[in-house]
Amino acid sequence: MKKIRINAFQTLKGFLSGQENDKEEYFAYSACLRIFGDELNLDLITKELGVYPTYSHKKGDKKGKTIHKQNAWMYESQIDENVHMDKHINDLWIKFQNKIEFLKGLKEKHQVDIFLGYRSNCDHAGIEIANENLKIFNALEIPFGLSIIVC
Repeated sequence: MKKIRINAFQTLKGFLSGQENDKEEYFAYSACLRIFGDELNLDLITKELGVYPTYSHKKGDKKGKTIHKQNAWMYESQIDENVHMDKHINDLWIKFQNKIEFLKGLKEKHQVDIFLGYRSNCDHAGIEIANENLKIFNALEIPFGLSIIVC
């Protein structure tokens, strides 16, 4: 009887490419409070929230070929990207838990959300968020969303 060798792959990428990646796995996390609006007063937001944005732009500003269609105020967690997502979300909660009513009031005319980012070169992993770290989403009455990029 002839032996047939079957290649076993650990990952989908390995199966599709025919070889496994021998690079060390990495995981990167981020969390950013974002506020967008046509008539958004960036200085007022900074004053009311008590922190400077990590990024902002005004309607009409250019970034490369892009012309921004709205004002934007953003504050990204200051936690290192190698630290688990729970810490990033908690960092935002600690900074803004006393500003929830102000942020909810902004939702009447503007868009308020939290952008979560998860990047990895591992195509067979997942992410888990502790339930206590979902309180900022419940308090702001916004959906939990997660951008996932597998490189």
